[in-house]
Amino acid sequence: MGVENQRSGCGGSGNEDKFPVGMRVLAVDDDPICLKVLENLLRKCQYHVTTTNQSLEALKMLRENRNNYDLLISDVNMPGMDGFKLLELVGKEMDLPVIMLSAHTDKELVCKGVTHGAVDYLLKPVRIEELKNIWQHVMRKKLQPKDKKRSANREEQEDEDEEEGEDEEHGTRKRPRTVWTVEMHRKFVAAVDQLSLEQAVPEEILDLMNVNCFTREDVATHLQKYKLYLKRISGLEPMRPRIVWTVEMHRKFVAAVDQLSLEKAVPEEILDLMNVNCFTREDVATHLQKYKDYLKKIGRYQQANLVAVNGAGSFGNSRSTSPTSPLMLKRIPLLVLSVDRP
Repeated sequence: MGVENQRSGCGGSGNEDKFPVGMRVLAVDDDPICLKVLENLLRKCQYHVTTTNQSLEALKMLRENRNNYDLLISDVNMPGMDGFKLLELVGKEMDLPVIMLSAHTDKELVCKGVTHGAVDYLLKPVRIEELKNIWQHVMRKKLQPKDKKRSANREEQEDEDEEEGEDEEHGTRKRPRTVWTVEMHRKFVAAVDQLSLEQAVPEEILDLMNVNCFTREDVATHLQKYKLYLKRISGLEPMRPRIVWTVEMHRKFVAAVDQLSLEKAVPEEILDLMNVNCFTREDVATHLQKYKDYLKKIGRYQQANLVAVNGAGSFGNSRSTSPTSPLMLKRIPLLVLSVDRP
Protein backbone atom coordinates (compact mmCIF):
# COMPACT_ATOMS: atom_id res chain seq x y z
CA MET A 1 0.00 0.00 0.00
CA GLY A 2 2.98 2.33 0.50
CA VAL A 3 1.60 3.74 3.75
CA GLU A 4 3.37 4.12 7.08
CA ASN A 5 2.02 5.46 10.35
CA GLN A 6 4.76 7.14 12.37
CA ARG A 7 4.07 8.32 15.93
CA SER A 8 6.67 10.42 17.63
CA GLY A 9 5.35 9.65 21.09
CA CYS A 10 4.62 13.32 21.81
CA GLY A 11 1.19 14.90 21.98
CA GLY A 12 -2.00 13.16 20.94
CA SER A 13 -5.72 13.71 21.11
CA GLY A 14 -5.49 14.43 24.82
CA ASN A 15 -2.84 17.14 24.41
CA GLU A 16 -4.69 19.74 22.37
CA ASP A 17 -3.62 22.34 24.91
CA LYS A 18 0.02 21.64 23.89
CA PHE A 19 -0.59 22.41 20.23
CA PRO A 20 1.35 22.34 17.90
CA VAL A 21 2.92 19.32 19.65
CA GLY A 22 1.13 16.29 18.25
CA MET A 23 -0.24 18.04 15.15
CA ARG A 24 -1.25 15.31 12.69
CA VAL A 25 0.45 15.60 9.30
CA LEU A 26 -0.08 13.44 6.22
CA ALA A 27 3.05 13.56 3.99
CA VAL A 28 2.97 12.37 0.37
CA ASP A 29 6.01 11.91 -1.91
CA ASP A 30 6.85 9.16 -4.40
CA ASP A 31 10.58 9.58 -3.70
CA PRO A 32 11.30 7.29 -0.69
CA ILE A 33 14.45 9.15 0.34
CA CYS A 34 12.82 12.60 0.23
CA LEU A 35 9.80 11.21 2.05
CA LYS A 36 12.01 9.75 4.80
CA VAL A 37 13.92 13.01 5.21
CA LEU A 38 10.65 14.94 5.40
CA GLU A 39 9.24 12.50 7.93
CA ASN A 40 12.31 12.79 10.16
CA LEU A 41 12.18 16.59 10.09
CA LEU A 42 8.47 16.62 10.90
CA ARG A 43 9.01 14.27 13.82
CA LYS A 44 11.75 16.53 15.14
CA CYS A 45 9.09 19.25 15.22
CA GLN A 46 7.09 16.86 17.45
CA TYR A 47 4.31 16.34 14.90
CA HIS A 48 2.48 13.05 14.41
CA VAL A 49 3.35 11.89 10.91
CA THR A 50 1.64 9.52 8.49
CA THR A 51 3.42 8.90 5.18
CA THR A 52 2.49 7.44 1.83
CA ASN A 53 4.20 7.41 -1.56
CA GLN A 54 0.95 7.38 -3.55
CA SER A 55 -1.34 10.37 -4.05
CA LEU A 56 -4.36 8.13 -4.74
CA GLU A 57 -3.75 6.31 -1.48
CA ALA A 58 -3.48 9.65 0.34
CA LEU A 59 -6.84 10.75 -1.08
CA LYS A 60 -8.42 7.47 0.01
CA MET A 61 -7.03 7.88 3.53
CA LEU A 62 -8.39 11.42 3.77
CA ARG A 63 -11.83 10.43 2.50
CA GLU A 64 -12.09 7.59 4.98
CA ASN A 65 -10.61 9.38 8.00
CA ARG A 66 -10.74 13.12 7.40
CA ASN A 67 -10.75 13.92 11.12
CA ASN A 68 -7.47 12.03 11.65
CA TYR A 69 -5.38 14.71 9.94
CA ASP A 70 -4.72 18.40 10.51
CA LEU A 71 -2.56 19.17 7.48
CA LEU A 72 -1.42 17.65 4.17
CA ILE A 73 2.04 18.07 2.60
CA SER A 74 2.24 16.81 -0.97
CA ASP A 75 4.94 16.70 -3.61
CA VAL A 76 4.00 18.27 -6.95
CA ASN A 77 5.34 15.67 -9.38
CA MET A 78 3.95 12.20 -8.68
CA PRO A 79 2.80 9.31 -10.89
CA GLY A 80 -0.87 8.41 -11.23
CA MET A 81 -2.24 11.69 -9.92
CA ASP A 82 -0.03 14.74 -9.47
CA GLY A 83 -0.01 16.97 -6.43
CA PHE A 84 -2.12 19.68 -8.08
CA LYS A 85 -4.99 17.29 -8.77
CA LEU A 86 -4.78 16.00 -5.20
CA LEU A 87 -4.83 19.61 -3.97
CA GLU A 88 -7.88 20.37 -6.09
CA LEU A 89 -9.85 17.36 -4.86
CA VAL A 90 -8.96 17.97 -1.23
CA GLY A 91 -10.04 21.59 -1.61
CA LYS A 92 -13.41 20.58 -3.03
CA GLU A 93 -14.20 17.79 -0.59
CA MET A 94 -12.72 18.89 2.74
CA ASP A 95 -11.49 21.96 4.56
CA LEU A 96 -7.89 20.87 5.06
CA PRO A 97 -4.81 23.11 4.64
CA VAL A 98 -2.45 21.77 1.96
CA ILE A 99 1.23 22.61 1.46
CA MET A 100 2.87 21.88 -1.88
CA LEU A 101 6.44 20.58 -2.05
CA SER A 102 8.73 20.76 -5.08
CA ALA A 103 12.35 20.99 -6.16
CA HIS A 104 11.42 23.59 -8.81
CA THR A 105 11.10 27.34 -8.25
CA ASP A 106 9.25 27.92 -11.51
CA LYS A 107 6.88 30.86 -10.95
CA GLU A 108 4.09 29.25 -12.98
CA LEU A 109 4.12 26.17 -10.77
CA VAL A 110 4.00 28.31 -7.64
CA CYS A 111 1.10 30.34 -9.04
CA LYS A 112 -0.69 27.16 -10.02
CA GLY A 113 -0.41 25.88 -6.47
CA VAL A 114 -1.75 29.15 -5.06
CA THR A 115 -4.58 29.20 -7.60
CA HIS A 116 -5.66 25.70 -6.58
CA GLY A 117 -5.77 26.72 -2.92
CA ALA A 118 -2.37 25.75 -1.44
CA VAL A 119 -1.57 27.58 1.79
CA ASP A 120 2.18 27.44 1.12
CA TYR A 121 4.78 26.23 -1.40
CA LEU A 122 8.05 24.81 -0.01
CA LEU A 123 11.22 24.05 -1.92
CA LYS A 124 13.31 20.91 -1.62
CA PRO A 125 15.42 20.25 0.30
CA VAL A 126 12.95 21.50 2.89
CA ARG A 127 14.42 23.04 6.04
CA ILE A 128 13.29 22.32 9.57
CA GLU A 129 12.94 26.07 10.19
CA GLU A 130 10.14 26.15 7.61
CA LEU A 131 8.39 23.10 9.04
CA LYS A 132 8.42 24.50 12.55
CA ASN A 133 5.97 27.19 11.43
CA ILE A 134 3.49 25.18 9.35
CA TRP A 135 1.22 24.80 12.38
CA GLN A 136 0.13 28.40 11.76
CA HIS A 137 -1.90 27.26 8.74
CA VAL A 138 -3.79 24.77 10.89
CA MET A 139 -4.41 27.34 13.61
CA ARG A 140 -5.66 29.83 11.02
CA LYS A 141 -8.16 27.27 9.72
CA LYS A 142 -9.37 26.51 13.24
CA LEU A 143 -9.83 30.18 14.07
CA GLN A 144 -11.63 31.14 10.85
CA PRO A 145 -15.15 30.20 12.00
CA LYS A 146 -14.59 32.03 15.29
CA ASP A 147 -13.24 35.07 13.49
CA LYS A 148 -16.23 35.18 11.17
CA LYS A 149 -18.65 34.89 14.07
CA ARG A 150 -16.79 37.53 16.04
CA SER A 151 -16.71 39.82 13.01
CA ALA A 152 -20.42 39.33 12.41
CA ASN A 153 -21.24 40.13 16.03
CA ARG A 154 -19.04 43.21 15.93
CA GLU A 155 -20.66 44.45 12.73
CA GLU A 156 -24.11 43.84 14.16
CA GLN A 157 -23.24 45.83 17.27
CA GLU A 158 -21.82 48.66 15.18
CA ASP A 159 -24.98 48.74 13.10
CA GLU A 160 -27.12 48.95 16.23
CA ASP A 161 -24.98 51.81 17.56
CA GLU A 162 -25.33 53.67 14.27
CA GLU A 163 -29.08 53.19 14.18
CA GLU A 164 -29.43 54.61 17.70
CA GLY A 165 -28.01 57.95 16.55
CA GLU A 166 -29.79 58.18 13.20
CA ASP A 167 -33.32 58.28 11.92
CA GLU A 168 -34.56 54.98 10.59
CA GLU A 169 -34.91 56.24 7.00
CA HIS A 170 -31.32 57.50 6.99
CA GLY A 171 -29.80 54.57 8.83
CA THR A 172 -27.16 52.53 6.98
CA ARG A 173 -25.97 48.98 7.48
CA LYS A 174 -22.48 47.70 6.81
CA ARG A 175 -21.88 45.28 3.99
CA PRO A 176 -21.26 41.62 4.83
CA ARG A 177 -17.61 40.63 5.05
CA THR A 178 -16.16 39.76 1.64
CA VAL A 179 -15.15 36.10 1.36
CA TRP A 180 -12.83 34.98 -1.45
CA THR A 181 -13.60 31.35 -2.12
CA VAL A 182 -11.28 29.10 -4.13
CA GLU A 183 -13.58 29.44 -7.14
CA MET A 184 -13.62 33.24 -6.92
CA HIS A 185 -9.84 33.35 -6.59
CA ARG A 186 -9.47 31.17 -9.68
CA LYS A 187 -11.61 33.61 -11.66
CA PHE A 188 -9.53 36.47 -10.29
CA VAL A 189 -6.23 34.83 -11.29
CA ALA A 190 -7.58 33.94 -14.75
CA ALA A 191 -8.56 37.57 -15.27
CA VAL A 192 -5.18 38.85 -14.09
CA ASP A 193 -3.38 36.39 -16.37
CA GLN A 194 -5.49 37.51 -19.32
CA LEU A 195 -4.71 41.18 -18.69
CA SER A 196 -1.11 40.56 -17.48
CA LEU A 197 -0.10 41.38 -13.94
CA GLU A 198 1.53 44.68 -14.94
CA GLN A 199 -1.53 46.05 -16.77
CA ALA A 200 -4.34 44.55 -14.70
CA VAL A 201 -6.62 47.13 -13.02
CA PRO A 202 -9.56 46.42 -10.69
CA GLU A 203 -12.29 47.60 -13.08
CA GLU A 204 -11.17 45.34 -15.95
CA ILE A 205 -10.57 42.40 -13.61
CA LEU A 206 -14.11 42.77 -12.24
CA ASP A 207 -15.53 42.86 -15.78
CA LEU A 208 -13.70 39.67 -16.78
CA MET A 209 -14.69 37.88 -13.56
CA ASN A 210 -18.36 38.64 -14.37
CA VAL A 211 -19.60 38.42 -10.77
CA ASN A 212 -21.77 40.81 -8.80
CA CYS A 213 -20.71 39.91 -5.26
CA PHE A 214 -17.59 42.10 -5.28
CA THR A 215 -16.97 45.81 -5.64
CA ARG A 216 -14.05 47.60 -7.22
CA GLU A 217 -12.59 48.14 -3.75
CA ASP A 218 -12.78 44.41 -2.97
CA VAL A 219 -10.88 43.56 -6.15
CA ALA A 220 -8.35 46.36 -5.62
CA THR A 221 -7.56 45.08 -2.11
CA HIS A 222 -7.28 41.48 -3.32
CA LEU A 223 -5.05 42.53 -6.22
CA GLN A 224 -2.70 44.33 -3.84
CA LYS A 225 -2.47 41.27 -1.57
CA TYR A 226 -1.90 39.03 -4.59
CA LYS A 227 0.96 41.22 -5.83
CA LEU A 228 2.55 41.22 -2.38
CA TYR A 229 2.28 37.43 -2.23
CA LEU A 230 3.88 37.01 -5.65
CA LYS A 231 6.63 39.40 -4.62
CA ARG A 232 7.26 37.35 -1.48
CA ILE A 233 7.47 34.01 -3.26
CA SER A 234 9.62 35.48 -6.03
CA GLY A 235 12.14 36.17 -3.28
CA LEU A 236 12.60 32.44 -2.82
CA GLU A 237 16.11 31.25 -3.49
CA PRO A 238 16.81 31.37 -7.25
CA MET A 239 17.05 28.23 -9.29
CA ARG A 240 20.46 26.81 -8.53
CA PRO A 241 22.34 24.58 -10.94
CA ARG A 242 21.81 20.91 -10.29
CA ILE A 243 24.19 19.66 -7.62
CA VAL A 244 26.48 16.98 -9.06
CA TRP A 245 28.45 14.80 -6.68
CA THR A 246 31.41 13.67 -8.72
CA VAL A 247 33.54 10.69 -7.71
CA GLU A 248 36.21 13.06 -6.37
CA MET A 249 33.69 15.07 -4.32
CA HIS A 250 32.14 11.92 -2.92
CA ARG A 251 35.57 10.60 -1.92
CA LYS A 252 36.21 13.82 0.00
CA PHE A 253 32.81 13.49 1.59
CA VAL A 254 33.44 9.88 2.65
CA ALA A 255 36.92 10.75 3.94
CA ALA A 256 35.43 13.51 6.08
CA VAL A 257 32.69 11.23 7.40
CA ASP A 258 35.24 8.51 8.15
CA GLN A 259 37.42 10.99 10.04
CA LEU A 260 34.49 12.22 12.16
CA SER A 261 32.79 8.78 12.40
CA LEU A 262 29.42 8.14 10.84
CA GLU A 263 27.59 8.52 14.15
CA LYS A 264 29.10 11.92 15.01
CA ALA A 265 29.40 13.46 11.56
CA VAL A 266 27.41 16.69 11.08
CA PRO A 267 27.09 18.73 7.85
CA GLU A 268 29.04 21.78 9.08
CA GLU A 269 32.10 19.77 10.12
CA ILE A 270 31.98 17.60 6.99
CA LEU A 271 31.92 20.75 4.85
CA ASP A 272 34.91 22.18 6.71
CA LEU A 273 36.95 19.00 6.23
CA MET A 274 36.01 18.75 2.55
CA ASN A 275 37.32 22.30 2.05
CA VAL A 276 35.24 23.04 -1.07
CA ASN A 277 33.06 26.03 -1.88
CA CYS A 278 30.70 24.45 -4.42
CA PHE A 279 28.35 22.97 -1.81
CA THR A 280 26.19 24.45 0.92
CA ARG A 281 25.31 23.03 4.32
CA GLU A 282 21.93 21.92 2.91
CA ASP A 283 23.65 20.07 0.04
CA VAL A 284 25.87 18.16 2.46
CA ALA A 285 22.99 17.50 4.88
CA THR A 286 20.88 15.99 2.09
CA HIS A 287 23.80 13.91 0.81
CA LEU A 288 24.59 12.69 4.32
CA GLN A 289 21.00 11.58 4.89
CA LYS A 290 20.88 9.72 1.59
CA TYR A 291 24.29 8.18 2.29
CA LYS A 292 23.16 6.90 5.70
CA ASP A 293 19.96 5.46 4.23
CA TYR A 294 21.95 3.77 1.48
CA LEU A 295 24.50 2.27 3.88
CA LYS A 296 21.71 0.98 6.06
CA LYS A 297 20.04 -0.67 3.10
CA ILE A 298 23.18 -2.38 1.79
CA GLY A 299 24.67 -3.20 5.22
CA ARG A 300 23.80 -6.90 5.17
CA TYR A 301 25.07 -7.30 1.63
CA GLN A 302 28.42 -5.73 2.55
CA GLN A 303 28.88 -7.92 5.64
CA ALA A 304 28.10 -11.05 3.65
CA ASN A 305 30.74 -10.13 1.07
CA LEU A 306 33.37 -9.39 3.71
CA VAL A 307 32.79 -12.74 5.39
CA ALA A 308 33.17 -14.50 2.06
CA VAL A 309 36.40 -12.65 1.17
CA ASN A 310 38.21 -12.27 4.51
CA GLY A 311 36.57 -14.83 6.78
CA ALA A 312 34.54 -14.21 9.89
CA GLY A 313 37.68 -13.47 11.93
CA SER A 314 38.31 -10.23 10.05
CA PHE A 315 35.38 -8.63 11.83
CA GLY A 316 37.55 -8.36 14.91
CA ASN A 317 39.21 -5.34 13.30
CA SER A 318 36.76 -2.47 13.63
CA ARG A 319 38.43 -0.48 10.83
CA SER A 320 37.92 -3.25 8.30
CA THR A 321 34.19 -3.20 8.90
CA SER A 322 33.75 0.56 9.02
CA PRO A 323 31.00 1.49 6.55
CA THR A 324 33.12 4.38 5.33
CA SER A 325 36.48 2.57 5.16
CA PRO A 326 38.18 2.26 1.73
CA LEU A 327 37.36 -1.44 1.58
CA MET A 328 33.70 -0.85 2.24
CA LEU A 329 33.62 2.10 -0.14
CA LYS A 330 34.88 -0.09 -2.98
CA ARG A 331 31.87 -2.32 -2.47
CA ILE A 332 29.37 0.53 -2.70
CA PRO A 333 27.99 0.81 -6.25
CA LEU A 334 28.48 4.17 -7.93
CA LEU A 335 24.71 4.65 -7.70
CA VAL A 336 25.29 6.51 -4.44
CA LEU A 337 27.24 9.14 -6.34
CA SER A 338 24.19 10.14 -8.34
CA VAL A 339 21.59 10.52 -5.65
CA ASP A 340 20.40 13.97 -6.75
CA ARG A 341 17.42 13.88 -9.10
CA PRO A 342 17.17 16.20 -12.09
